[in-house]
Amino acid sequence: MYMRTHASYSLYATIAPSHSFSLLRYYSMYGHVEKLAEEIKKGASSVEGVEALLWQVPEILPEEVLGKMSAPPKSDVPIITTNELAEADGFVFGFPTRFGMMSAQFKAFMDATGGQWKTQQLAGKPAGIFFSTGSQGGGQETTALTAITQLAHHGMIFVPIGYTFGAGMFEMNEVKGGSPYGAGTFAGDGSRQPTKLELEQAFHQGKHIAAITKKLKGAA
Repeated sequence: MYMRTHASYSLYATIAPSHSFSLLRYYSMYGHVEKLAEEIKKGASSVEGVEALLWQVPEILPEEVLGKMSAPPKSDVPIITTNELAEADGFVFGFPTRFGMMSAQFKAFMDATGGQWKTQQLAGKPAGIFFSTGSQGGGQETTALTAITQLAHHGMIFVPIGYTFGAGMFEMNEVKGGSPYGAGTFAGDGSRQPTKLELEQAFHQGKHIAAITKKLKGAA
């Protein structure tokens, strides 16, 4: 997702297809990450003067493989290129988990940002992370921890939500994805959709990082 305030503030967020501010970048194969991204965008847009946009990273799997995986058609959210990253003042990256790490589609996109790394175009910009896993032990924290290496090498500032979501972080009566690292959801066999509480956490994350990005931009 890419966000830009009317005072030239901008945020980028990403999502990965399947699980995967205004630049909100993401990859989502089955739509779970996309649903979180939409709520993050709403939260970011609720901050006065901030404009939030959604972007998808490119798919790298052929249609034949996606068909065998029963993946639904991609949404009409535009595809981002690495050249557009420098326009953002902040980012939120979203992706599904693959064996405790970000999906290959999102990693492939990050691998293509060598030009931005060489010129340090993203250094000092705040970035958040959100994710989707198939099960409760499927990498809700390891995915975030391993993704932080991408931010560190670019010199970006990782912005976790911590426990700012309040009571929702301590919910014990229902299954809830997410962690202090960022919003999250559990996809299960694909039929489970993000719950009301998970979507509320995603909205909070968008609002939280948008406010921080605006503050940092104003102090620059």
